[in-house]
Amino acid sequence: HRIVSVSANVEEAVTTPDDVIASLRETVLPELLVAYPGLSHSFAGISRDQSDDMQSLLRNLVIAVMVMFVMLASQLRSYVQPLVILSAIPFGFVGSLLGHLIMGFDISFISMFGMIALSGVVINDSLVLVDYFNHLRAEQGLDIKDALIAAVARRFRPILLTTMTTSLGLLPMLLETSLQARFLIPMAISIAFGILYASTVIIFLVPALILIAEDCKALGRTLIGRQHEAST
Repeated sequence: HRIVSVSANVEEAVTTPDDVIASLRETVLPELLVAYPGLSHSFAGISRDQSDDMQSLLRNLVIAVMVMFVMLASQLRSYVQPLVILSAIPFGFVGSLLGHLIMGFDISFISMFGMIALSGVVINDSLVLVDYFNHLRAEQGLDIKDALIAAVARRFRPILLTTMTTSLGLLPMLLETSLQARFLIPMAISIAFGILYASTVIIFLVPALILIAEDCKALGRTLIGRQHEAST
């Protein structure tokens, strides 16, 4: 068997390693496999290490989300509300992607680190909102809609201040021009834009999801009651 090793350095001012690998997988390698049917290939070096690290990162993210769900479920004594709180995580990822698009940066491995770190930060606003909603329901006996309106009104300023201070705290890193710090900018973009976008969505999303969950519970109780009446 003949083995050919091909190595190259990427000019990052023009493209990124991920784009080069994607181009090889989509165009170059399929053409070579058609021309040489017995050909086999594999990626090594930084590319393979990064792929292994990415799989490990995603696996650890799943474990972290499961641990957060268990902790929230044990404290809130509910299986639905932890899902409502954790629903902020995907919107944080969306905000990170939009931030990279606005700032003109490509998604990199450092960006993924920022998104993973963001997943533990972005649920704080949602947690504050849900916890105060539960407090109003238990202590003041408000109905669902009034409790949601009051929770959003009372917790809007803390959510806004937390979001703005976190984002503004990362502003010096976003504006940094030195070569030593530029590799950290994608992580700062992921966190800053992710929490901005997610916090904006949370104000509207969490009350809507809570209403949907409560309507489903009421519908379930109604159906169970009807079945009980029919059986008796």
